[in-house]
Amino acid sequence: MGQVVVVTGASAGVGRATAVAFARRGAKVALLARGETGLQAAARDVTEAGGTPLPIPVDVSDAARVEAAADQVEKELGPIDVWVNVAFTSVFAPFLDIEPSEFKRATEVTYLGYVYGTRAALTRMKPRDHGTIVQIGSALAYRGIPLQSVYCGAKHAIQGFHDSLRCELLHDKSRVRVTMVQLPAVNTPQFSWVLSRLPKHPQPVPPIFQPEVAADAIVYAADHPRRREYWVGAPTAATLIANKFAPGLLDHYLGRTGYKSQQTNMPNEQAANLWGPADDRSRDYGAHGAFDERSSARSYQMWASRHRGLIGAAAAGVTAVTLYFARGRR
Repeated sequence: MGQVVVVTGASAGVGRATAVAFARRGAKVALLARGETGLQAAARDVTEAGGTPLPIPVDVSDAARVEAAADQVEKELGPIDVWVNVAFTSVFAPFLDIEPSEFKRATEVTYLGYVYGTRAALTRMKPRDHGTIVQIGSALAYRGIPLQSVYCGAKHAIQGFHDSLRCELLHDKSRVRVTMVQLPAVNTPQFSWVLSRLPKHPQPVPPIFQPEVAADAIVYAADHPRRREYWVGAPTAATLIANKFAPGLLDHYLGRTGYKSQQTNMPNEQAANLWGPADDRSRDYGAHGAFDERSSARSYQMWASRHRGLIGAAAAGVTAVTLYFARGRR
């Protein structure tokens, strides 16, 4: 019997790649998203990868519909083992160019969608004392950047929510685990469908990684959820470390560079998905965005993170040999 996995935002991007990664292990994967076109295409990908798909159209900002989706998953696939919160929407714009209704809508999807998904999962997992919830975060969960106040605010909220919930589960001595995966810039369709008021087409801040890098890290985190969070990519690690020790310096640096680095030289032509799914236009966006040629398919930092014991042992061995020869020379 394969794992039963729920992935929100599964119709495209990181969610789509994550669903396929679990499917390769024979998992039964519930795909939650709004867009019917993307959902059906994602279901085909899961089948081709060796998994069993269950596509469920749902807007994660609707708590009742998320709860109903969880009921459907357990009825049709069985008890949920892993729940992965990925779904989000946002607005690329200076803060004052974002309407209050837009800020509210994006926050309801990107933050409260995680809250509702976590609640649906936890109410089923906790009585069984079994299960894992993976929250997909970002370096921007710690470090805000210009033009993304909606997204950064939501990711900061998710971080605080995650920390609080984890403490409660530790207090209860629960065997349900929660972990968070902090991602770098990823080549996903969001840069072609997030509502943008920028003069040029938005882009992820380089260096950019392929969504499969994120998906592999998410699957690993689900298998090893005792760690409170995972950092994916050297840029994520560098950003979080720099922000810890020199946040003011980063403020000034991003104030100078953050506008230009988040825009291409192309005109801004977006299929905004804030109020409705972009893939309802009979277009399947897939997992990848428009930046394949500039994106890396591997993260050496994540490999090192997974093999900390091996690296530590190797470092200790090198140190011991160095000391041995140093003493011999003396």
